Amino acid sequence: MLKPLVKWAGGKRQLLPELIKRVPSNWDTYYEPFVGGGALLIELYNQRRLKSAVISDLNEELINLYKVVKNNPAELIEALNNPHFKNEKETYLKLRKRFNEIIGNPEYSVERASLFLYLNKHCYNGLWRVNKKGKFNVPFGRYTNPSMPSEELILEFSKMLKNVEILNYDFEEAVKSSREGDFVYFDPPYQPVSDTAYFTDYTSQGFDYSEQKRLAKVCKKLSKRGVYVMVSNSNTDEIKELYDDFYIFVVNANRFINSKADRRKGATEVIITNYEIKGGEERMCTLDTFI
Repeated sequence: MLKPLVKWAGGKRQLLPELIKRVPSNWDTYYEPFVGGGALLIELYNQRRLKSAVISDLNEELINLYKVVKNNPAELIEALNNPHFKNEKETYLKLRKRFNEIIGNPEYSVERASLFLYLNKHCYNGLWRVNKKGKFNVPFGRYTNPSMPSEELILEFSKMLKNVEILNYDFEEAVKSSREGDFVYFDPPYQPVSDTAYFTDYTSQGFDYSEQKRLAKVCKKLSKRGVYVMVSNSNTDEIKELYDDFYIFVVNANRFINSKADRRKGATEVIITNYEIKGGEERMCTLDTFI
């Protein structure tokens, strides 16, 4: 069974059973504009339900990784066999410096992808964080034996991506080509559940409440086109108000990107759909009130 290549903030592996229960029974092209680690994409592939897909993310280095895995898997496998990829703080800092020297440079796409994977597996809590200059600055993670993706995993991942279009677009732009009968899953940076929660800063641009409102507006436009829409987000009054014409399900979910283990448990989230499933058939919301 295929699994994600990276550990990613907001990853959905723990929420997969709840998500899978609520996907449509059938669709044409699958869209995931905030792909991150791609847990749902991968699960749909494992279940042989993925015909074609469009994925996107604003993280240019993550998207570079997926493009390299798709188009140059052998070169990436060779680069990952680098004997300098050691689980040591000194090595980590040296390789982080090298990564920041070539970050965003298309001439070093394979090297960037290999360093991205190394840093993801060896940095603190698998986080992605950049400073104001756009440089990766997460400290060393001090793990006993972090594992890098195997050759078999990379090759199988490459096989999955053969029928996947990979974009580095804003979420609204990424779904413009969707049509009636397609299925879009939005997994945006979550709305903070408190004043001290910062679960929205996955890119240097951030994702504030105005972006949440823009996303809800896009979902309503897609609904009017007959596109199946599913969204996951925090269980907050603000989010539920934005989607008050949709079907909203409150579910339990553990969040693994958190520095304190006791805060990873007991969280509730919402799964939002523009359709309900009854007797194995989907029925869309009535969206006449949407502008």
